Amino acid sequence: MSVALPPAQGGEIVDTVAIAQAGLKDGPGGFWRDAFRRLRRNPTAWAGAAIVLLFLLVAGLAPLLAPYPETALPGAKFITPTHIPGPGELAQFPLGLDRFGGDVLSKLIWGAQASLLVGVISTAIGLTGGMLLGLLAGTFGGWVDTLIMRFVDIILSVPNLLLAVSIAAILGQTPFAVMIAIGASSVPIFARLLRASMLQQRSADYVLSAQTLGLGRGQITMSHVLPNAIGPVIVQGTLTLATAVIDAAALSFLGLGGGRPETAEWGRMLTYAQSELAIAPQLAFLPGICIAITALGFTLFGEALREAMDPRTRAR
Repeated sequence: MSVALPPAQGGEIVDTVAIAQAGLKDGPGGFWRDAFRRLRRNPTAWAGAAIVLLFLLVAGLAPLLAPYPETALPGAKFITPTHIPGPGELAQFPLGLDRFGGDVLSKLIWGAQASLLVGVISTAIGLTGGMLLGLLAGTFGGWVDTLIMRFVDIILSVPNLLLAVSIAAILGQTPFAVMIAIGASSVPIFARLLRASMLQQRSADYVLSAQTLGLGRGQITMSHVLPNAIGPVIVQGTLTLATAVIDAAALSFLGLGGGRPETAEWGRMLTYAQSELAIAPQLAFLPGICIAITALGFTLFGEALREAMDPRTRAR
């Protein structure tokens, strides 16, 4: 019900409920518009976005860009025990061959698709699980919050990579096991981040205004608190994509990614390049550069997004 205060000096009636409703409508939209404006003006964001876009294009268009199929070995006849053709030695293989006779350029392109698939799915698993736990803890509080946070603390007590290795070893040597392992190891990060952000938003003025209007806890949480608290989670998701690419390569390097030896995956390429470092060091150098540049792109864009959405820097 609308409450009218006595006339102000100008003779107008002040409707407090209308003011509160206007604040609830304009607040979140203004924040996101301002964050996007500041993101566009950040050169770091453009650099990171360019790398990420290139990575996405290469991964998405791999069937069109790769000269040879993923598991093809077109150069097997050129491989000898003491020599592996390198970049520029054979015109049909611009970046040379690997130890099995596969085209390195094709392997790198197909490896981008594999890394994108693992990174996106594992991040989605961690984001979904973490947001669910964080939402429950931030909404209900009390013993629910305590129980969930103690569970999260137990998981956080184990290093991420060690936890991922343990889960992947239990589930088996398959790409799906790698996705589950990386995703599960990132659940506590998202859970704690969303909970902390929601607790901060619960004391904001717009929440008090919504309570004054008689809105229920569930409606306030889903319509007002969660949209304003999800910003840091989105930023963390971008940064987690970078670590997911690195973790996926690490698990494959340790032999937990499954698949055949000639399967295109950056971490697996590093594994089989170890024994050929003396005669073909590019086999380790090229996939390592791809992993580093991809992780750098997601990190740069994530850090720029974090800065654009940080309230402490919005006034600059």
